[in-house]
Amino acid sequence: MLKINNKSFALERKTVSNRISTAEEKELLRKYAAQIASDIDRILIVPPDYTRKHSGSGRLTRELYNLLQADYQVDIMPALGTHKAMTEQEIRDMFGQEIPPDNFLVHDFKNEIQKIGEIPADFVENISEGKLQRSIEVKINKRLVNDEYDLVISVGQVLPHGVVGMSNFNKNIFVGCGGAEMINISHYLGAVYGIERLLGRGETPVRKLYDYAEEHFLKNVNVDYILTVNSTEVNKETGTTDLLGLYIGRDKEIFKWAVKLSQKHNITKVSEPLEKVVVYMDKKEFKSTWLSCKAIYRTRLAIADGGELIVIAPGLKEFGEYEEVDQLIRKYGYRGSEQIRQEVENNADLKNNLSAAAHLIHGSTEGRFKVTFATDKLSREEVEGVNHSCLPLDKALARYPISQFDYGFNNLINAERVFYIDNPTTGLWTARDL
Repeated sequence: MLKINNKSFALERKTVSNRISTAEEKELLRKYAAQIASDIDRILIVPPDYTRKHSGSGRLTRELYNLLQADYQVDIMPALGTHKAMTEQEIRDMFGQEIPPDNFLVHDFKNEIQKIGEIPADFVENISEGKLQRSIEVKINKRLVNDEYDLVISVGQVLPHGVVGMSNFNKNIFVGCGGAEMINISHYLGAVYGIERLLGRGETPVRKLYDYAEEHFLKNVNVDYILTVNSTEVNKETGTTDLLGLYIGRDKEIFKWAVKLSQKHNITKVSEPLEKVVVYMDKKEFKSTWLSCKAIYRTRLAIADGGELIVIAPGLKEFGEYEEVDQLIRKYGYRGSEQIRQEVENNADLKNNLSAAAHLIHGSTEGRFKVTFATDKLSREEVEGVNHSCLPLDKALARYPISQFDYGFNNLINAERVFYIDNPTTGLWTARDL
């Protein structure tokens, strides 16, 4: 057990085979709950949404609720960002049956936000290497700053991320509970800086943006972070990845520790650039390319120039999770950064939705390799219209029988060799040194 100060704890494992047990997890949470100040009455837990179900954050949230609910009023607000609200079925699937439905709140990034400050233009220009020259209004959900809650507990996994480099910590507040401007511009900042320059790195321009906002505007908000590091393989018994690191506190030191452990366990260095990669996207979680394009950025550093990524996505039925974004993706398609930056300069609809513009960059390959989506819910014309290839789902499964695949290299009857990943959202694959 490591202790930074009276309120910060850390527990970690160096090997995947020696995961943190449920008993150890509960004991650390119990120690944390026992030191919560006596003058606190109302607590808001901010876990990730259903797209991060594999992280096990639903279980942690449930355990926290059970520890705290007898002594405090405890509510839960998933950090949706711009994602759709979770359905009742998704809530039950992720968090279990014990927490009353009325204790779940929905983050509305358009209507329930409050300005807490403004990041100056010169700071943004400096960290973006001159690519962005504007100030940023920092708005977050008003529940966090209107004295409705005495303590906010942010829960989530640290792992490689396409926008900020390594996920979570204060991103869970400024994006997961943030307003449109902070979400849009921070995403666009990461895209124009270069996704391949920040993937898997703890200190990036986008992280500097969130750190600035926390240092200057969040000091008076009582926030604790519960960060996890998990394995990349999903445990078939639990349906989640195994817990390897658990860090609790406010100090950024816990994030640095989590980043170091995640870089060890969640980044896979392949021996050679991969010519063909096949990935599977769970049909319950991944219904849009907005989410399914994670398959692209988590494997892009491993794919050879001229290679191909086949995304088997049986749940894929739309491009954006909101009609406005869906239409923007259909209109502009996935194109390289230089083209999208030019479109942003010339078109008000993209300029007013920089998060969508960033997504169009992230979902492109900069012309390096081919992406083929396997789906039976979008037509070939629709998929090709956004500049990716399409393969009917039944043909894809016949050609790539993933139920028979092992993780890693698989040799097919026709002598084709593919690298298979059954859940690309749990890690980062690279053929280069980071």
